[in-house]
Amino acid sequence: MCSTSRRGPPKEGSGVLDPYVPLVLLFALALAFAVFSVAIAPLVGPRRYNKAKLDAYECGIEPSPQPVIGGGRMPVAYYLTAMLFILFDIEMVFLYPFAVSADALGMFGVVEIVLFIATVGFAYIYVWRRGGLDWN
Repeated sequence: MCSTSRRGPPKEGSGVLDPYVPLVLLFALALAFAVFSVAIAPLVGPRRYNKAKLDAYECGIEPSPQPVIGGGRMPVAYYLTAMLFILFDIEMVFLYPFAVSADALGMFGVVEIVLFIATVGFAYIYVWRRGGLDWN
């Protein structure tokens, strides 16, 4: 038994862009929420200011004493840890496409992902041995 569906002429008002209407509405809702949040914050937020609130926040690390020229210096260990986290985090993002298309890649994909993980592992061991992960 063969069934055929006949489509009539396109309905008036329907267009090619109809599937994008929910996406546009979602972006409009997100924009409205962002504008509302920024506009209402000064009205409902606390108004008690003190010296601690006005100081620059550096993740709880106190700056070292003032040098002769320039401002206070921050320990470099915080920034090194942050850069290493970003580096390894971005490298791990590359594992996601492999996980999505593992079946299509076959053995070639497995060999490539093992080489990639070995490279990241060697970089991790190098940073660990050089003391980049020690917080002293």
